[in-house]
Amino acid sequence: MLGKRPLDIAADDVVVVGTGMAGLITALSLAPRRVTLITKTAMLESGSSLWAKGGIAAAVGPGDTPEAHAEDTLSAGAGLSDPERALALTREGADSLRLLIHEGVPFDRALDGTLELAREAAHGRPRIVHAGGDATGRVIMSALIERARRTPSINILRSTFAHDLVVDDGAVRGLLVFEHGKGWSCRHASHVVLATGGIGMAWWHTTNPAESTGDGLAIAARAGAELADLEFMQFHPTALAVDTESGKPNLPLLTEALRGAGALLVDDTGNRFMTSIHPAAELAPRDVVARAIEQKLSSGVSVYLDMRPVVKSGHDGEFPEAVHACRDAGLDPARDLLPIVPAAHYHMGGIHVDDNGHSSLEGLWACGEVANTGVHGANRLASNSLLEAVVYARRVAKGIRSTRTARDEVPLPIQDAPEAPVPGTEQELEAIIAATRRSVSRHVGIVRSGPGLQRALRQLHSLDRRLGRVASGELHDPAGSFDRVLRWSEAHNLLLVARLVASAALDREESRGAHFREDFPHALPEWQRHQSLTMDRLT
Repeated sequence: MLGKRPLDIAADDVVVVGTGMAGLITALSLAPRRVTLITKTAMLESGSSLWAKGGIAAAVGPGDTPEAHAEDTLSAGAGLSDPERALALTREGADSLRLLIHEGVPFDRALDGTLELAREAAHGRPRIVHAGGDATGRVIMSALIERARRTPSINILRSTFAHDLVVDDGAVRGLLVFEHGKGWSCRHASHVVLATGGIGMAWWHTTNPAESTGDGLAIAARAGAELADLEFMQFHPTALAVDTESGKPNLPLLTEALRGAGALLVDDTGNRFMTSIHPAAELAPRDVVARAIEQKLSSGVSVYLDMRPVVKSGHDGEFPEAVHACRDAGLDPARDLLPIVPAAHYHMGGIHVDDNGHSSLEGLWACGEVANTGVHGANRLASNSLLEAVVYARRVAKGIRSTRTARDEVPLPIQDAPEAPVPGTEQELEAIIAATRRSVSRHVGIVRSGPGLQRALRQLHSLDRRLGRVASGELHDPAGSFDRVLRWSEAHNLLLVARLVASAALDREESRGAHFREDFPHALPEWQRHQSLTMDRLT
């Protein structure tokens, strides 16, 4: 619903939404072309990239090849990874590392100066490159943020929320935003790049930060963009189970590399249960491990990560973040078993894009977790996400540079500021968000069923109607309402994303990769295909 007040208009060339790895590399790769870089957070140090405990997968070790890396990617993808795109991605691994080294990232190295390589689940050989041990995301992001701050062509807008795309005649013309202290405006741009990250906050247990509310996916859906494979959400098997009743974001992640270094999964009797479930035991694909743990937990059996073998071998120094998280929780990894719970971690689905990261809408690009490139298929191979972020961010920049458009000569359609919904209380809003997350966790989690998914869709539809009667405050107040506008909009986006994922999960009547239906427990040949949908599919 639109109000009466015309919007301020700002003229941009390229707008990039999101300041994780994908957004930063896109902006840096476009220099010296002018880019407006937008983040809804008060600081650039935000997004899931910052919290990445794993590393970047690249076939740079002795005897390793991009073909072998691609083969592992396809195996993990459960029949849905695109072979050509997977091979193209793995062939760009070494170049991606060189780019990051050029940007100042100090990757971990062996005594002889070569890159130190680790092995993670479902990789046939060691090919994971870290920086600062399991602090890889923080180390890489620090280097990229410093470079972005020193790049004159990048205009950074913090505390600025991307609300909706402006679309005219099937083409994206700009972005409706709300900026702290200034209010509503429209950024007129020939190109909008969404690099907004994932949707982890739709679940109660998540390793994602609080800002992962599916904003980019939601605004692309409302604009009519094609989405794909939304049912595939990867749950990390080993989040440290601390304060799990609160629903707080950023559950400490005990990186998969710990299991590669010798950590074991045991139940409360000390039994290594994974040895009877998969030949690779602790290094089985993530969906297999997560379901095995979930089955134990749902039957009342506690599950632990035993990190003592890692400490005994002297490799605990390679995992400072994990050790710090354990000690913060009052646990000693040299002595204690570490309680764990699977947590929503990475979304394989997203905005459907081509080889260059361009969506079905002219002028709209996407990269990073918000995009569906076809590489990950039904289950992401560990540490391929940061590699994909680098590769596709560079492709998006290249695609924008090679695209000519005359739309700058066309007047922007007149836009009005959104009208404020009926005022409500913050308590009502938080109750709706909590109910959304609990419904998704219960019915759209690691194990799903047709009746459960239908129940979730009914509950989410009811919550959506309820949200329509609740506002976060006076949305027209330019000076003091940013936090309230942000929270209401995040709830709006979270509900839409939850409904889209549940709908896609209901439609896929099989089990494949990270999507498991107990009423359709097997993969079916007729479902070895991607599933696309658009906003108009929802009722």
